[in-house]
Amino acid sequence: MAIAFDNSFARLPATMFTALSPTPVAEPALIAFNDALAENLGIDVDDPAAVFSGNVVPEGATPLAQLYAGHQFGNWNPQLGDGRAILLGEVVDAGGIRRDIQLKGSGRTPYSRGGDGRAWLGPVLREYIVSEAMHAMGVPTTRALAAVATGEQVYRESALPGAVLTRIASSHIRVGTFQVYAARGMMNELKTLTDYTIARHYPDADGPQALLDAVIARQAKLIAKWMSLGFIHGVMNTDNASIAGETIDYGPCAFMDDYQPGKVFSSIDQMRRYAYNNQPNIAAWNMAQFATALIPLMPDQDTAIESFTLSVNRLPQLYQDAWLTEFGGKLGLKQPTGDDVSLVSDLLDLLAREGADFTNSFASLSEDRPEDHFMDRDGFATWAARWQARKPDEALMKAANPRVIPRNHQVEAVIQSAVAGDFAPFQTLLRETTDPFAPLDAIRRPLAAPPAEGEAVLQTFCGT
Repeated sequence: MAIAFDNSFARLPATMFTALSPTPVAEPALIAFNDALAENLGIDVDDPAAVFSGNVVPEGATPLAQLYAGHQFGNWNPQLGDGRAILLGEVVDAGGIRRDIQLKGSGRTPYSRGGDGRAWLGPVLREYIVSEAMHAMGVPTTRALAAVATGEQVYRESALPGAVLTRIASSHIRVGTFQVYAARGMMNELKTLTDYTIARHYPDADGPQALLDAVIARQAKLIAKWMSLGFIHGVMNTDNASIAGETIDYGPCAFMDDYQPGKVFSSIDQMRRYAYNNQPNIAAWNMAQFATALIPLMPDQDTAIESFTLSVNRLPQLYQDAWLTEFGGKLGLKQPTGDDVSLVSDLLDLLAREGADFTNSFASLSEDRPEDHFMDRDGFATWAARWQARKPDEALMKAANPRVIPRNHQVEAVIQSAVAGDFAPFQTLLRETTDPFAPLDAIRRPLAAPPAEGEAVLQTFCGT
């Protein structure tokens, strides 16, 4: 067994986590293992089912549950933390980047708030597929190393098969990690966390102001990536906002089929707080909470409030610039300018009026007859004349517009098959969505199709 652990978070003050081992499971059985990722991490284990179910704690691991707080749907919750996850430890990958190895669904912790600490098979498979697809599409994200069936039942609305996901992240430090120490007046921990985060993620930052600016810049680019793919996170609470700028916590996430700017999938988002078109606003709101948590570290807090406010207020322009870069690429524009904002927006308006499929409409732009994908041929022709005048690059479009994504109805279908004991559809969808830009063939063409009548998934669920 070879995992070269170097566990820096475990060397921080013990008030910042609870040391405990994962709860063993009855009958661990390996569902999926990411061999390429394991090789990059230098991980070589004889029995991955035992290790990544939590039944065997490998030598060098320092298992712990992290403490954090957060705003959930805008409401402050002073006590959160890893309620069903254990950080086994950290490794340094082949590129010299430090990575967390975390087990999700590994049993109760002091932060479980009455929950069972377990995960059922559905959310584990969903996160495995979607996070790996996001990585393949160039989105900063946590990744999936392993999925293991537990041989146990967990209880949600009914008895369901249990599973454990091994998640890899640049770290699991969140906005909520800073918030908990600021709210409790734990200044030693807040300063320690700030110094640690700078050293780990932003070594060029020379203090809280520079850290804030760097995190804001990454958030702006991240949300622009989401928007360019029609991705809806679904639960952008501050405890789900990664300081590293990665997509984290794939709960009620979804990709849009037909383009609706105000689309919401999450069953618990009754007020549409985390709708597709509100994600940039929520990113700014989350960054304001991060800024607020850093204020106690500043010697002149009045001045800091002014400068931090200016930093947060720069996020919309940073986001707009990143949005134009992402959508410009989707239109084949190598150097989009401010004049191209209306070109992108007018196409999106056309998609919205028609309820057109977001992914396929953009992918069609590099085909011979993109007009066949639009009902309003005249409207598309008028728009296309402006677009063609910009001399779009076909290779750039093909590299920016995925052909196959993890569509909600397909993810749900593979989950149902897996619950029935058939994992072949899961393996197929995983393989094809992690090669998102490849041309369509007999296997991929059905996966690129939007849901037929009666197949559309209208709601997604956290699974907790």
